[in-house]
Amino acid sequence: MINTWDDLKAFALALELPHVTEATSWGNPALKAHGKLWTWWSPYVDAAMFKCPKEEREMLREADPETFPFHKHYEAHNLILVAAGRIDPGWAEARLRRTWEEMAPKKKALAAWREAQGG
Repeated sequence: MINTWDDLKAFALALELPHVTEATSWGNPALKAHGKLWTWWSPYVDAAMFKCPKEEREMLREADPETFPFHKHYEAHNLILVAAGRIDPGWAEARLRRTWEEMAPKKKALAAWREAQGG
């Protein structure tokens, strides 16, 4: 289970996706993919932050508000909080991979990565 920033960081780095680096954002540890914020731990709530379309975020928050809490600081952004200790590894992996692909420079990096994956 993913309970802390250290757990999330180790989990995300174990995916071994290229162009992922450790960084800081507003003085807090984060991971970047392709030079852009990819995932981090909220300084406001004991929760991980993932990029997520607002429509999907609202559906998830309505279905399970304890797992996907609300904080007004993130409301205007395509982000979702996932409470510590409630982060499903399968969901986290799918969300991280999808976000990584969406952030990839479309022509070169993504094509090279897909080719290396065998498809």
